[in-house]
Amino acid sequence: MIDFKNLHKKFGKLVVLNGLDLNIKEGGIFAILGPNGSGKTTLIKCLLGMVIPNEGTITYKNKSVLRKWDYRNDLNYLPQIANFPPNLTVLELIEMVKNLRPKQSNEQDLIKLFGLTDSLHKKLGNLSGGTKQKVNIVLTFMFDSNLIILDEPTNGLDPIALIHLKELILKEKAKGKTILITTHIMSFVDEMADEIVFILDGKIYFKGSVDALKTQTKNDNLEHAIANLIAKQYA
Repeated sequence: MIDFKNLHKKFGKLVVLNGLDLNIKEGGIFAILGPNGSGKTTLIKCLLGMVIPNEGTITYKNKSVLRKWDYRNDLNYLPQIANFPPNLTVLELIEMVKNLRPKQSNEQDLIKLFGLTDSLHKKLGNLSGGTKQKVNIVLTFMFDSNLIILDEPTNGLDPIALIHLKELILKEKAKGKTILITTHIMSFVDEMADEIVFILDGKIYFKGSVDALKTQTKNDNLEHAIANLIAKQYA
């Protein structure tokens, strides 16, 4: 479904992606992991068209996405930071985003699910971080798209909202959707991910199931397994 080939990206003298090759099949939950500065955020931004690689190709459903825009109608993106216009109300923001996308939306069910009904007429600048993240989730999931990209989706969520998020992700997976997740919460990855993609120094150092990584590193704890993977690369 998504194919990155020989991807290179530099920012000045800093090499962020260094000949990265990665293929992601259609359907399932893929956790893209790596320490800060590993290149995972740049990889996602290249897929979104927010960063243009210096070299290499990116295809989505066998079509190149470089310097294109129409493929974005088939993806939903949840950014790590919900940086919304503070003077808009929640409802105004939702309506604005609906007007920007030529697709049907199902925001009402999501508003109820995350308990946002009483917040619809509140200014975004007056909301707590957790409530902003719930709005962020509604904006992401209210359109039906085949590819869903979630950057640190659990940020600021209370336990009930986190349960609803997990249920929502699994529901989308059951529909055959492809979900890419970047997160530092290993318990979330352990519970949710079908496959892990581990990036270090702009290259792929592991791609496979959680169980396969645990077996490879001889460690039943995912956090320790990841730490073991990093330590081996720098040994």
